[in-house]
Amino acid sequence: MTTTRRRLGGPAAGLLYAVGAYALWGFLPLYFLLLSPAGPFEVVAFRVLCSLVFCAILVAVTRTWRRLRVVLRSPRTLLLIGLGGLLLYANWQVFLIAVLGGDVLQGALGYFINPIVTVLLGVILLRERARPAQWIAIGISAAAVAVLVVGYGGVPWIALALALSFGGYGLVKKRIGGTVDAITGLTFETAWLVPIAVVELVVVGVTTGISFSAHGPAHAILMLSSGIVTALPLLFFAAAARRLSLVALGLSQYLTPVLQFLTGVLLLHERMPLERWIGFGLVWVALLVLTVDVVIAARRRGPASSVSSSEPR
Repeated sequence: MTTTRRRLGGPAAGLLYAVGAYALWGFLPLYFLLLSPAGPFEVVAFRVLCSLVFCAILVAVTRTWRRLRVVLRSPRTLLLIGLGGLLLYANWQVFLIAVLGGDVLQGALGYFINPIVTVLLGVILLRERARPAQWIAIGISAAAVAVLVVGYGGVPWIALALALSFGGYGLVKKRIGGTVDAITGLTFETAWLVPIAVVELVVVGVTTGISFSAHGPAHAILMLSSGIVTALPLLFFAAAARRLSLVALGLSQYLTPVLQFLTGVLLLHERMPLERWIGFGLVWVALLVLTVDVVIAARRRGPASSVSSSEPR
């Protein structure tokens, strides 16, 4: 019995939780497309409000109010969570603009280059020393962006905004440390964003009109489910983080942009001219260089090393 429990709670279970989390995040574009004709600003507003409600229910059911009080007694942590909330909002908003605007591939590109942007932000903001292989990966990524500028006929701002906002969110999470669990963090992050969500709904109502109650009960239920869709992969991610090494957790994060890329190419039939294939190919080469470097470093240093990973989308 004890052996069985250990197996269920060990790395095998952690891998299942990780795959569950990253797969759910990978298929998010398909879910958000079901919310059409709701626009990206209305969807993000409902995502914020419904996530807060769902988190409040989870906190009440699990009776973890004490964790909320601990955060409230730390103004610094509360302000950092607020900053993380703003970066998360920017990430959600840009991602919804990409998905509902028919640009899922740029969204996937943003999450592909996120680990490399995270390394670059660490070098610039945290004065971390990048290893030679990491500089090579950054250089290859810069070349990839240059090729993609040609392929897209302009700067792929959606991909860069997603990578920068999510990279910044990861840095904030690093500052907070492991003192705030996923649900407590998301509860306060969404609470900070409620005023923005309310303003968005008012503006949408005055301009294009709110679609929530105009397209039948099924559409309304899908809109209200955005809180569950947001929090569930976070719970899986938290469970995986407790059971997996950070290297394994970081490597599994590539499942999300791979699924988004396949969704854009195979299901939504987005255009992929030669220049974009070359740009994406360069990004994948850079990720391969970065991954090999991190794995080698992890073997040298022991289990404390990690691939940059954080809670997405």
